[in-house]
Amino acid sequence: MNRNYPRALVQGLIVSLLPLAGALAGPVNLNSADAKTLAKELDGIGPAKAQAIVEYRQKNGPFHAAEDLLKVEGIGPKVLEQNRGNIRVEKSAGGAAAAPQKPAAKAAAKQSGG
Repeated sequence: MNRNYPRALVQGLIVSLLPLAGALAGPVNLNSADAKTLAKELDGIGPAKAQAIVEYRQKNGPFHAAEDLLKVEGIGPKVLEQNRGNIRVEKSAGGAAAAPQKPAAKAAAKQSGG
């Protein structure tokens, strides 16, 4: 048995698993993620493009579909397709302020109804 066989086997295994690393990224909500998260989780998106996404969102409002990412300067169809499975466009209307209102409204409805 070759002494390098186990080492070569381990190296081959590592190399074969590398493509899966990209599949483990995301999902990322374009309407709530900060630039650091966008750059970390999306392939082909560095800090500058991530900041451009955030600035576009602040200027133009929320994204409605993954394809809206193409409206951001410097992002093309290839980057969109690389990340399509990790992109979410859930509405983040009101941010954190909107979240506490829902449970309070439910509680009020329960009190008045029962």
